[in-house]
Amino acid sequence: MVTSLLPGADVHPALDVPLLRDLIHPERELWTPRELRELTSFVASELTTPLLDILEFDTARRWWTRLGLTEGVELWLLSWLPGQGTEPHDHGGAAGSFAVLTGELTEDYRYPGGPVRTAVREVGSAIGFGAGRAHQVANRGGIGASSVHAYSPPLVPTREYPDLADIPDEIQPLPARRLPLERLRELADQEGP
Repeated sequence: MVTSLLPGADVHPALDVPLLRDLIHPERELWTPRELRELTSFVASELTTPLLDILEFDTARRWWTRLGLTEGVELWLLSWLPGQGTEPHDHGGAAGSFAVLTGELTEDYRYPGGPVRTAVREVGSAIGFGAGRAHQVANRGGIGASSVHAYSPPLVPTREYPDLADIPDEIQPLPARRLPLERLRELADQEGP
């Protein structure tokens, strides 16, 4: 897929609209969990039709496509068929968010030193989280689901764990640094959400 290259941003060609360019603020260095939640929630609610037009489902694995990339944030669209999910993981020092576009997702999560909790995220719900949170997301429902995700800084590697209960009480975040967009473009060719 070819993305539109904008000054300071790459945008999915089906979403190359002024609204999205304005939302991802190429000049913003790092985003807070609250700002990421507002971004994913707004994109899911205001760009629903173009998102549904590009949405795909894959029986072999979760499907995803990058919607936007700047030096400060990456934005993704993911789909989840029933039974598809992630391994327990953290985002290595990046803040994150996701908003449910269609269906429903179950999130098991844990903050350092805390218990494992479970929340069902329904259409329209959005959550923002900081660097210390680990989670596992799955579609445990009977129909396909989709969600919009954002991370800041972008392309920080995730760390997987055998189980959420195995996550250390003190998660050491990886250095979360902002990289130049050219380097992010190189990394983006090798990464998924």
